[in-house]
Amino acid sequence: MPLEAGQAHYLSGVMRQKAGDQITVFNGRDGAWLAQITEAGKRGGSLDLIRQSAPQQDPPDLWLMFAPIKKARTDFIVEKAAEMGAARILPVQTDFTNSERIRQDRLQAHAVEAAEQCGGTFVPAVEDLQALSRLLDGWDAERRILWADEAIAGPAQTLSGLMPGPWAILIGPEGGFSEPERRRLSALPFVTRIALGPRILRADTAAVAALALWQANLGDWRKVKQDESDI
Repeated sequence: MPLEAGQAHYLSGVMRQKAGDQITVFNGRDGAWLAQITEAGKRGGSLDLIRQSAPQQDPPDLWLMFAPIKKARTDFIVEKAAEMGAARILPVQTDFTNSERIRQDRLQAHAVEAAEQCGGTFVPAVEDLQALSRLLDGWDAERRILWADEAIAGPAQTLSGLMPGPWAILIGPEGGFSEPERRRLSALPFVTRIALGPRILRADTAAVAALALWQANLGDWRKVKQDESDI
């Protein structure tokens, strides 16, 4: 299996791997595979696949929508979303979003690295920045939105009354949502507002908290708990 120049450079120049070494690889479709490096250089290389080492594990049908913030904290959100099982990551431009542009290719690379580091076999797509209003205009109502609303800080909710299925989590900017945005979101029948506890969280913390809450109640964390209880 041939390696692209960037992959070969990463293996030989960054990871210091050489011909004969064994590594784990995945393509996002066929699980994880044990492979042996047959050729490695900064400009190219190749692998031989030995055997599948883990089955494909896809995340639940969950998207994360968030307003980009400072560079390092945006990177953090993308990395944690990939680790915690988001299937798609959508940076959105809101009325109070501080960042007017993102480096989509750089954020996608962070998602790849996060999947590699946590032993995942799936990499979520990171979309380019788009206006929240435009995204809502074409929204499929079958996918419900879980809106983490900082204005209703209080006891964290369990989501026990909600049904599994396609969902998206929405995290706002550091300045919160504007009043027109709040009115629109509140009027949409597929939007559910939730509190993430009695304290107002930073945007990056809120993203992790909302992902954990959804996964524990509606996602594959809940499935693992159910399976263990059946043993």
